[in-house]
Amino acid sequence: MSVDIDGKPQAMIERLRGLSLGPVGDFPLVAAICCALLVTAALVGHWLTPYAKDAVDLSASLAPPFWQPGGSTKHLLGTDQLGRDIFSRLIAGARISLATAAAATMISGVFGVSVGLVAGYVGGFVEAVVMRIVDAFLSLPFILLALALVATLGSGFGNIIMVMVIANWARYARLVRSEVISIKQRDYVTLARIAGVRPLRIMVRHVLPNALNSVVVLAILDVGRAIILESSLSFLGVGIQPPDVSWGLMLADGRTFLGFAWWLTTLPGITIVIAVLSFNALGRWLRIQLDPRGQL
Repeated sequence: MSVDIDGKPQAMIERLRGLSLGPVGDFPLVAAICCALLVTAALVGHWLTPYAKDAVDLSASLAPPFWQPGGSTKHLLGTDQLGRDIFSRLIAGARISLATAAAATMISGVFGVSVGLVAGYVGGFVEAVVMRIVDAFLSLPFILLALALVATLGSGFGNIIMVMVIANWARYARLVRSEVISIKQRDYVTLARIAGVRPLRIMVRHVLPNALNSVVVLAILDVGRAIILESSLSFLGVGIQPPDVSWGLMLADGRTFLGFAWWLTTLPGITIVIAVLSFNALGRWLRIQLDPRGQL
């Protein structure tokens, strides 16, 4: 016997089909374009860059951007202390930074949603234990927890993702648990129980789809948070390591030359700001579109 749900996932689809900028103006459109350009650069940018990310040319070291005196169109955004092209390294950094943020967000979301779904639906002792663990993780300082984990696990791409998953999963668990507590009281879930539907099937088919609105919004917002964490760890020397390149590592490499080669740190910093603001603006706009009444 099948039980119909209340139509919320269908309502979500209908809202997505009819998304509009509305009264918020063009900024969400600009944010969406920036996000699309960043993702495109991460996916295919290595085919478009004029130089390899680690191509050294000491004769062109510390060349300024093309609009500065002494600049050249050969290196549009200038070069670093080893003559490496800043534009090419920014594109290469986008691939590492966004790949790290996307992977960490996806794994954090899957794990946190699973934990929150079980805790919220089962309730009782299981919920109490899980939520005390969640509270413990959420109470720890974000950067300090990441530094402690990196010091224990070591640096590297895989370990950085693991660190960000450990630091972020509890946010998804708490969010989904609160959604599930409300959803499981609805009539269609009660009817599914009466019909003898197994709890796992109820959770996956009837409860989870109705909690995805909030998860999607949080995931988009979390991409910006993950970019900041990865950049912070790389800047402190415990994140991405050479010969790989990330925006945070570029900031760390250029800080010594900040007094006379501003572009080494300013351009990666601007890129980080644009990326974080774009994903945050896109997430907040999507939250308004999916839930105009502000329930998310």
